[in-house]
Amino acid sequence: MLNILRASIAAAAIVWGAAPANAATASAADFPIAGTYMQNVACKGDGTDNAVLKVTISPKEIDSNSGVCTILDNKKDGDAYKLHVECKFPAGPMVGDLTFTPQPDKTVKFVDRDNTYHGVLHPCPN
Repeated sequence: MLNILRASIAAAAIVWGAAPANAATASAADFPIAGTYMQNVACKGDGTDNAVLKVTISPKEIDSNSGVCTILDNKKDGDAYKLHVECKFPAGPMVGDLTFTPQPDKTVKFVDRDNTYHGVLHPCPN
């Protein structure tokens, strides 16, 4: 299930038009979903969290147990951030689209373009 989630994060990013300059110039202030999260479980932040569920998002990439996805394009759509990414997996690269929507409780919902995988990222304390 975890590998499916990680692969989905990368695969979900499978379809936007790429504009690398947009992602390269983004700052953390312009990209409020940047941070460290746990997938579908609350983050304790005490060293006992399952590393397989950890996801780190920066303005330039998404790093998870299944691989690293480079953010090629980042577009704000209302409250959501639509990302076009290229992911590097052991089986090879994949390009895709993901949508991340911050929630009032500080979690971030995400879904792939085809709505085949969705999940909730729970923020970890800094």
